[in-house]
Amino acid sequence: MSFTEIRTPERGRARKVTAHTLLEKKRQQQPITALTAFDYPSARLLDEAGIDLILVGDSLAMTVLGYDSTLPLTMAEMMHHARAVRRGVRSALLAVDMPYGSYQAGADQAVRNAMRFVKQAGAEAVKIEGGSHRAALVEQLTRAEVPVIGHIGLTPQSLHRMGGYRVQGRSRDAIEILLADAAALEGAGAIALVLEGVPREVAARITAAASIPTIGIGAGLDCDGQILVFHDLVQLTFANGAKFVRRFADADALLRQGIERYQTAVGERTFPSDAESYHLSAEVAAQFETDDAFVASHSR
Repeated sequence: MSFTEIRTPERGRARKVTAHTLLEKKRQQQPITALTAFDYPSARLLDEAGIDLILVGDSLAMTVLGYDSTLPLTMAEMMHHARAVRRGVRSALLAVDMPYGSYQAGADQAVRNAMRFVKQAGAEAVKIEGGSHRAALVEQLTRAEVPVIGHIGLTPQSLHRMGGYRVQGRSRDAIEILLADAAALEGAGAIALVLEGVPREVAARITAAASIPTIGIGAGLDCDGQILVFHDLVQLTFANGAKFVRRFADADALLRQGIERYQTAVGERTFPSDAESYHLSAEVAAQFETDDAFVASHSR
């Protein structure tokens, strides 16, 4: 087989997930599954597994690019990875995080950048952080035909204002603010809400009050759906996970084992084997071995 004969396997075409699909799942009390993806292979795996919502999250900054927080992530970096994920997604709803600095400076900037994600990266929704103070922006993006997923509670782009990664909504006043934030974003046209780092009881109240789906991360079992960072899910990070992170696989151990086996095989000269090597045809090999002129001319 020549290299040109190698083909990517065809994939089955599952039903396309849309904002209406997520809404119907909420109405039918069917849990929504969501995960992050940052490249083509992981996007394909999640899409073929039937994950409903795939998010190109700004957690890309730490899990893949090695930054200390989400704040340094640029539009160019986000666009690059969003395009790669798009090529791996056929059925899931594809959303992209608006990185820090891409929408905070004003509505014109935000709409322009959000439309870039839709036009150039194939995003079907964008996610922005913030509550009531983002309602006007959500409304404007919605008018520009850009579906928006809101994100309230622990909002990592507000790291410095919050004084660290702290659970939100633990006091009565804070709970009232979260309830108002959720209502404001829904009223502005958000298609869903991510609830991060809030007490289960508060997330349950917001979920019951909202007519749009809620997707929890560190927000308890009562949300309409759940999302995790893919690299946390498969133990492919170099940090201790948050309380809400459950390791469903251990890719770290598996990959390290594979790398160690490779090193051993190369060191022992058992890789590549003869069966894993290319060979001349018998006729050419015979000429190659016996043609003294050929050998002499290429051994100087």
